[in-house]
Amino acid sequence: MSIQAGYNKYFFTFNDDEGEFYKGPVNSPTDKYTANAYYMPYGGAAGGVKLWVEISYKDEDDQTKTVYYSEANSNFSMKWTNEATLHIKNEEPRFPKSNRSIKLNVENEIYHDRGLACQSWLMKSEYETCYQK
Repeated sequence: MSIQAGYNKYFFTFNDDEGEFYKGPVNSPTDKYTANAYYMPYGGAAGGVKLWVEISYKDEDDQTKTVYYSEANSNFSMKWTNEATLHIKNEEPRFPKSNRSIKLNVENEIYHDRGLACQSWLMKSEYETCYQK
């Protein structure tokens, strides 16, 4: 295992993501949380687009936390199903296997399509459940 691969596996964080604003803000029913989505293209013409969702906590000096990270698909939306549960739709209708949609309790769940956040020792204290594709 290379040093970079080992670092990514055990010390991964979402802190390196600096992209363009994509969608939002989407406020939770009592405005306790706000969801915003961001994107960043990579790899040139043959590459793809990274997509992530950050949650802002209004009661905690607008602290933010990334709860979702994935490859972007053409059909993307966010909707709160209750105060702490965000439904993220990220699908490609013609390619069902690329569906990255999920409902997350933003207080204790995260999603990383490749699982790096789920394996990271540094992130283990930030969630109770981590989902991956």
